[in-house]
Amino acid sequence: MGTNGNDTTGPAGIGGRAAVRGGRFSGWLRRAWSRSNASRLGMAGGAILVFVVLMALLAPVLTPYELDARGGAPFRPPSGSHLLGTNDVGRDILTDLVYGSRVSVVVGFVVALVATVTGTLVGTVAGYFGGAVDNVAMRLVDLSIALPFLPLLIVLAAFLGTNLGITIFVISLVLWARPARVLRSQVLSVKERGDVQAARAMGGRPRHILRRHVLPGIAPLIIAQFVQAATIAILIEASLAFLGLGDPTRISWGTMLYYASSRGAFLTDAWMWWVVPPGLAISAVAVGFAFVGYALEELADPRLRNHRVPALVQLNADPAGRTALSGSAR
Repeated sequence: MGTNGNDTTGPAGIGGRAAVRGGRFSGWLRRAWSRSNASRLGMAGGAILVFVVLMALLAPVLTPYELDARGGAPFRPPSGSHLLGTNDVGRDILTDLVYGSRVSVVVGFVVALVATVTGTLVGTVAGYFGGAVDNVAMRLVDLSIALPFLPLLIVLAAFLGTNLGITIFVISLVLWARPARVLRSQVLSVKERGDVQAARAMGGRPRHILRRHVLPGIAPLIIAQFVQAATIAILIEASLAFLGLGDPTRISWGTMLYYASSRGAFLTDAWMWWVVPPGLAISAVAVGFAFVGYALEELADPRLRNHRVPALVQLNADPAGRTALSGSAR
């Protein structure tokens, strides 16, 4: 049997199609990398997150003390032997801070993964098929979003338990709806593109179209939703732990704040080395994720670059704008 240059059924044709797909994906990665380099906020946020992940992985190397060791006097201020002081039972605050980052990293990553995968599945199916499937899925999303967020979390955590697995399940249960709604809206737009319409007209199966055409079109937005879900998950875990609804057997930044509050740190100078470090750590991670999410949103929608210039900057650069604004105020 002879072959020609237009044969796409043989190994060469299959390899060529694979090379094209690989080239498209690698090209998207190169564009994403170059744009992330151009975004100072994205790079700064990425540096913060890398630092936190390394701190979680290298916890035994970064501190000379075991997690449960009580080698110092209670409420000892920062010193050479205890860089961030000690708590009410003589435990090293720096050790708790470093090991506590592990819980935040695990909760943020796992919850974001579960919520984003669930939201992507629901959003893409609802947006692509429409009709009754879309109506049922969106009513579930509306119900999940309409429920009071924090009270629902508190009730679920109190009813189901406070171990780490339950905490991850509870947070994932309330975070999947937002990615589902956002991604469903994007799928409604993507499925009207020419390549998707052509694939449907040629009899392409829905699973094939979703995998080859729809999902690549919403991939940047999926990543952005993952980052946002991780941010919210870390803040929620810290909030639940601060309220005493976290896993008491695992140290986390929220647990540190809970023990500091319940054991009188705010009534003494100990708040400066017991409360401030975990509070700053939570804030830094939230800011890091926010910066990365900001950069990823610009990657997903380049039009945002032209609309995110602060209004005051535009007015200062345009004297006519200041004149018009002052005239309208009068």
